[in-house]
Amino acid sequence: MGVYTFHKEERLKSEKTIGQLFKTGASFGQYPLRLVFLAEEKGQGVYPVKITFSVPKKKFPKAVQRNRLKRLMREAWRLNKNRLYREMKEHTPGYAFMVLYTGSEAASFAVIEKNMRNMIRRFLIQEKIV
Repeated sequence: MGVYTFHKEERLKSEKTIGQLFKTGASFGQYPLRLVFLAEEKGQGVYPVKITFSVPKKKFPKAVQRNRLKRLMREAWRLNKNRLYREMKEHTPGYAFMVLYTGSEAASFAVIEKNMRNMIRRFLIQEKIV
């Protein structure tokens, strides 16, 4: 398993789990990103977090814009997820994450990465994993 890879098994694709995220999940914002998360009953499996990314069609009507922002968010996650994985202990449950882009204008990669790092730090503090 490579340290800086984003494997298929890490991606959240279950419509049922995504629906549960919005029904019962907790969330907080780190502008221009918003994290919605939910502890899963199932074990961690290979990866402790399954994640998906979303950009609203209403604010970014062109698919090119949405795809670029999702690509930037995925890259920021790929580079910074190791801190989260290191801090999560074996006995913590697995989590489902959804990262939403809430800004009305496209941000640069530096801004997205900085806020992704802050979001991971806030999650660790909020869930008392650190």
